[in-house]
Amino acid sequence: MNVTVFGIGYVGLVLAAVMAEVGHDVYCIDIDKEKIENLKKGEIPIYEPGLAVLVDDRLKKGKLHFSTDAAAGVAHGCLLFIAVGTPPDEDGAADLKYVIEVAETIAHHMKTPKTVINKSTVPVGTADKVHDAMQAILQQREEQEKWEKREKISFDVVSNPEFLKEGAAVADCRRPERIVIGADNQNAFKLLRELYAPFNRNRNRIIEMDIRSAELTKYAANCMLATKISFMNEMASLAESLGADIENVRQGIGSDSRIGHHFIYAGCGYGGSCFPKDIRALIRTASNVDYPAQLLQSVEQINNQQKYKLTELIFKHFGGQQEEKPLKGKIFAVWGLAFKANTDDMREAPSRTVIETLWEAGAAIRAYDPKAMNEALRIYKYHEHCKDLTLAKTKEAALENADALIICTEWQDFRAPDFDEIKGKLGQPIIFDGRNLYNPEQVNRHGITYYAIGRGASIKQTLE
Repeated sequence: MNVTVFGIGYVGLVLAAVMAEVGHDVYCIDIDKEKIENLKKGEIPIYEPGLAVLVDDRLKKGKLHFSTDAAAGVAHGCLLFIAVGTPPDEDGAADLKYVIEVAETIAHHMKTPKTVINKSTVPVGTADKVHDAMQAILQQREEQEKWEKREKISFDVVSNPEFLKEGAAVADCRRPERIVIGADNQNAFKLLRELYAPFNRNRNRIIEMDIRSAELTKYAANCMLATKISFMNEMASLAESLGADIENVRQGIGSDSRIGHHFIYAGCGYGGSCFPKDIRALIRTASNVDYPAQLLQSVEQINNQQKYKLTELIFKHFGGQQEEKPLKGKIFAVWGLAFKANTDDMREAPSRTVIETLWEAGAAIRAYDPKAMNEALRIYKYHEHCKDLTLAKTKEAALENADALIICTEWQDFRAPDFDEIKGKLGQPIIFDGRNLYNPEQVNRHGITYYAIGRGASIKQTLE
């Protein structure tokens, strides 16, 4: 099938590459000329395992095309995906201006019937807004161009939310757990079933529903996962107060099949482009219909607090926050800048809260991340404290004479370190672990003071 994807960001690029992999002919349209030119040369703007090789292969086989020509994109595709960003407004609501702009662009250029597919994460009711925006443009064209009745162009708007995990997006797109399709007529369902047939062979993954339910499903899924994380972080705080170990609790409750082991790891908070934004957007959607989303508000509040957990432990160890610059002259090694492993995404990453809080307290940072170093440079290049940030070439180099090591991301490379080397390189043998990567007893045996999240017994022992 001929497919066009508008918006070649994280979701759009993965979607386009995987659709091209199964044989669809895919045009990728974006207004960023530099990005498009780089993509034509096979240069990928994000890090996602397996994506660069896939894009290069599909380019060479002529199944993937990159362009800024919206008219050509509209002409090419019978199925037109909208995969542009929906950044939050000041009040937390999703900003739909880019979605509507694409919808209007499609309406300006379409000459044959089209099926427009919302792939962007959008609030309930967005399909109606897209439909109205397109209908208004088509009405203008009809009046200006004096169409005959037979010339009127029909179109459908479909909701087809994405469920990709950063760091595993290509695999998720190739082997989706479910394919949610929200439409209001059987022809639209039929076209989407044909599109996704290559991904739906060994069992039926397609779930068909009304459009508004499909739009809400995406938000509900992300908010449910965020709720599990915040619940475990609240239990971790309680475990510290009671002298319990959250890792033991995690194993105890995770063995219950009704709960499971996924997304019940305590840590220094969630980040990224989805969970924080989607929680706020759904809270705002609820407020628009006068529903007080108390649970979602609590989930967000707990996560915001959790991002300061590591710095609270640091201040407690080094003497509190009474002075104006209580950590002046100290250097902290930071392992991990991305909000999670296997990505270079630092949007709302806990590491940013840690680094910026320590800067305000007078400290300097020496950081290392396997993939997010360029992103950190982009974010902090012109920051007032940029002189207080050193990006180390290796995780070992970050340790040199630092007053402590802080772990913010659960990269595989950090899971089995040489603790004797860590102790030897640090100026003070202290680890603040925001991802609970290590066994406290093992770390303590190497003569290292170890702080983790919700591991009350080990923290109590360390403080004593």
